[in-house]
Amino acid sequence: MNFLKASILRYQLGSLLLLVLLLAVVLPLSLDIFRLNLVGKYLTYAFVAVGLVMVWGYGGVLSLGQGVFFGIGGYAMAMFLKLEASDPITTKIQSTPGIPDFMDWNQITELPALWLPFKSLPLSLALVVLAPMALAWLVSFAMFKRRVGGVYFAIITQAVALICTVLIIGQQGYTGGVNGMTDLKTMLGWDTRTDSAKYILYYVCVGLLVLSILLCRWVQTSKLGTLLLAMRDKEDRVRFSGYDVSNFKVFTFCLAAGLSGIGGAMFALQVGFMSPSFVGIVPSIEMVIFCAVGGRMSLVGAVYGALLVNAGKTLFSESFPDLWLFLMAALFIGVTMAFPMGLAGLWEDTIKPWWASRRQALRDAAVKPPRAAVSAPSPVAAPQPEPALPEGIGRQRA
Repeated sequence: MNFLKASILRYQLGSLLLLVLLLAVVLPLSLDIFRLNLVGKYLTYAFVAVGLVMVWGYGGVLSLGQGVFFGIGGYAMAMFLKLEASDPITTKIQSTPGIPDFMDWNQITELPALWLPFKSLPLSLALVVLAPMALAWLVSFAMFKRRVGGVYFAIITQAVALICTVLIIGQQGYTGGVNGMTDLKTMLGWDTRTDSAKYILYYVCVGLLVLSILLCRWVQTSKLGTLLLAMRDKEDRVRFSGYDVSNFKVFTFCLAAGLSGIGGAMFALQVGFMSPSFVGIVPSIEMVIFCAVGGRMSLVGAVYGALLVNAGKTLFSESFPDLWLFLMAALFIGVTMAFPMGLAGLWEDTIKPWWASRRQALRDAAVKPPRAAVSAPSPVAAPQPEPALPEGIGRQRA
């Protein structure tokens, strides 16, 4: 028990336990399966926000292309699901049975070599993480070794997002083009569209998200986390101390890319499709907003930020279909202006100190001894006049 309490205090897991209670108990009991599936979709974006906390909040590197890694992970899972949905019996009406339908529409007569590894589920799951990390390593190693950072790195990541979007749309016969990959129904014969499957996928998403937060929290509390903070604030001082700063940046960027790939894979499983609209510049900037609203220094706050922004988008689009974009812009601007450090900053700077002072006041009131009852002073008896003496006794004649 003492070890558990010490671990909770060391890794600051109290807020994580509250998040797990909300996601695993409160929301499943209070929402129907349609709304819960939407929450599961929002949580897939939270993987990207958690990765941005590491690369932006701790590493000091702003990436505006995280949608690329989210999309790569999603496409890796979607390719496996699409191959399973394209068995020869289901696609017997095609001119070439056994290949995805969009390949048949583009006169491709055999499965490309790029698709062959995705016939295996274990290999597909490995590529969900390894493929985004490989691209992240290639980009970050080339940039950070040349000390390219700051706004220049952000612009480069935007360019990478644009290039990947154009590439996916242009290679329609291999990627599905602008329509993406649709009709993803089963995984190893398991129908992912049933209500029970949606519940299972939701809890799998929650479990993976919690494990991702624990992994990042372990990195933050280690020596590496201390070096990341020092590198963010005084990079030259860390470099002059003998550390290779570029390696730390590459590692953090690859870690964030791997987490984004997991989020993309869970998105493809829960939503049932994947398209290039999740790879471009616009979704990448939205993912940065998730992190900024929640707090770029808080892992749990980033999850709340993703939930709040996406829930607001759904609510505003349903209630105000003509004005919801303006309302979302007002939400972004208002939150960032009122709370520069996000929701986590509001908690740490305002609510938490107020609550601590309130508890201290209650504690002081409990231990303070009660005041002793003061008895009312008894009235002082009026002086009695001396008895008159008989005349002639006790008197001195002059």
